[in-house]
Amino acid sequence: MNLPTELSISDIKETQKVTLPPIPAKRYFTIGEVGDLCAVKPHVLRYWEQEFNQLKPQKRRGNRRYYQHHEVVLIRKIRDLLYNDGFTIHGAKNRLEELGSQGQIRTELEAVFNILGDLRKLVDHSKSVN
Repeated sequence: MNLPTELSISDIKETQKVTLPPIPAKRYFTIGEVGDLCAVKPHVLRYWEQEFNQLKPQKRRGNRRYYQHHEVVLIRKIRDLLYNDGFTIHGAKNRLEELGSQGQIRTELEAVFNILGDLRKLVDHSKSVN
């Protein structure tokens, strides 16, 4: 029997990569459904809720958790950071905050560009009228 004597880090990461199923077009997902969609066990999801402030599923009767589409996407991002990119919980938190602030900056810049575009149209229109 020929067994490899050493596994490289890339070999280990390759074995951890899982093809995740597409997220169905639903409004709410149970913790079991999210676990299946993200290849994460429910107890891990409950732990991540404590660690990541952005992750806040709605709780209904019997304290049952219901996740929305954006939370499933966030869980997949957390999973990717932790399992594939090698981040620690603390590092993943920081990375998500960076991505969130970048997204906020992008939204603000888009708003500024839209305003500038509107101003340009007004200036062009006033030039054509005169």
